Amino acid sequence: MDARAWLAHLETFGVKLGLDTITTMAAALGDPHLACPVLHVAGTNGKGSVSAMVSHALTAAGYRTGRYTSPHLVHLEERFAIDGRPVSASLLDAALDEVRDAVTRLQGEGRLAVEPTYFEATTAAAFLLFRQAATEAAVIEVGLGGRFDATNIVSPLVTCITSIALDHQAQLGGTLASIAGEKAGTIKRGVPVVVGALPDEALEVVALVAAERGARLVKAQDDARVFALADAGGTVVEIATPAVTYGPVRLALRGEHQVGNALVAVRLLETAAGAGLPVWTASIERGLAEAHWPARLQHLQTPRGDLIVDGAHNPAGAEALASYLATRFPGGVPIVAGMMADKDVAGILSPLAGVARPLVLTRAPGPRGADPTDLADALGATARQGAIVEPDLDRALARAWSAGPVIVVAGSLYLAGAVFALLGVRVE
Repeated sequence: MDARAWLAHLETFGVKLGLDTITTMAAALGDPHLACPVLHVAGTNGKGSVSAMVSHALTAAGYRTGRYTSPHLVHLEERFAIDGRPVSASLLDAALDEVRDAVTRLQGEGRLAVEPTYFEATTAAAFLLFRQAATEAAVIEVGLGGRFDATNIVSPLVTCITSIALDHQAQLGGTLASIAGEKAGTIKRGVPVVVGALPDEALEVVALVAAERGARLVKAQDDARVFALADAGGTVVEIATPAVTYGPVRLALRGEHQVGNALVAVRLLETAAGAGLPVWTASIERGLAEAHWPARLQHLQTPRGDLIVDGAHNPAGAEALASYLATRFPGGVPIVAGMMADKDVAGILSPLAGVARPLVLTRAPGPRGADPTDLADALGATARQGAIVEPDLDRALARAWSAGPVIVVAGSLYLAGAVFALLGVRVE
C-alpha cells in the first residue's frame, strides 16, 4: 500500500494518548522536532486562530515558518504549512514514506510493538517537512489535551495555553481543573508560558504547574490595555502592552472572541522575542491584519448563495458564534448544524437555536457523525418544534437558503470541510 493508504489504515486505531511511540519514531528519524525554535500552542478554543496570527507575523518578519495544525478541512496538505502555504502533495507523500519506512524498520527490530496512530504519523511527517524546508521557526498546535499529545515531544522556546473550557471530557476529564492539568502538561521546565483569560479553577492549576517547573507565567491581560471597536467589516483593535502599542489594526479574523486571541498572539510573540526570536512591531500588526484561518467565521460568496462557516464544536465556541450572529443578524439567520455524536450536543445546540431562523439539523461526515434526529431530540421541546431535520447535506443547505440569502454552517470542522468540498471552495 502507498503512504496515503497506510495513513488511512492508521485511522482505525483511533486516539491513543502517550509519548512513547512518537518519541521512538522521532529518534529513528533523527529527532527532526529539534531542528528549529518551536512555539507550542495548546487550548480548548482559539489555538488555531492564535497559531495563524503568530505564524503569519513570523513570516512577515522574514522567518521561514512552519505551521502544523489539525484537523484539515478538505485536503491533508492543509495541516502542514510553510510560510502560510500548504506543502505540495509530492513533498507530503515523500515525508509519509519516510515515516512509514522508519515504523517498518522499528517494528522489524522489535523497538516498536504497536502501530502508530494517524496523528502520530502526521506529527512525525510535519517535523520532517519543516526540517527539510530549513524552517527558522515552527508554530505547533496541540492536537488533543497536551500532556500526552504527540506534539508534546517538542522542546519549545515558548508555550501557550489560549483558553480552557469543557471539551473532550472522555479523554481529558470532566472538570476545568482536570482539563487544565492536561493542557498544563505542555509546560516545560524553565520555558515561559503565555496564557489567555482562563477560569479561576483552571488558572490555579496552570499557575501551580508553572511554579513547580520554574516556568515564567505570562498572563496576556496583565499590564495590557485593549481598545476594540466592532463594525460590519469586523473589529479594529489597539493593543498596548508594557513594551509596545500596536495598531489601530483591523483584525483579519472576525468575532469579538478574536480580540482576546489577538492579545494572546501579541504576548506570545513578545515573549518569543525575549527568548531570542525577535519580531518587529510592524510584522506583528501584519499578523493580526492578514492572518487567514478557514472555517472560523469565514464569510463566503458561492454561486448558490452567501454563507458563513464556523467550526464551533463545543459550547464555548457555539456561544461565541451565537454572540456574533445576534449582533450581525438581530432577527435571526438560517443555521445548518451537524456535529460529532461524542460532543456535548445540547450545550452546542442551545446557543445556536437561540439565533437560528430556522435551525436545520444535518449529519456531519464520518462514523462519529451524530444522527440529526438525535440532535433534534437533544433540543428542548420549544426549540425542537422549530427545527428541521435533513440528513442530506446538499438538501440541508438548500432548505436553509430557501429561508434567507445568507446562511450559517456550524457545529463541526468536519462538517465545514464537507461543505467546502460540496461547494468547490478552495482551502489555502
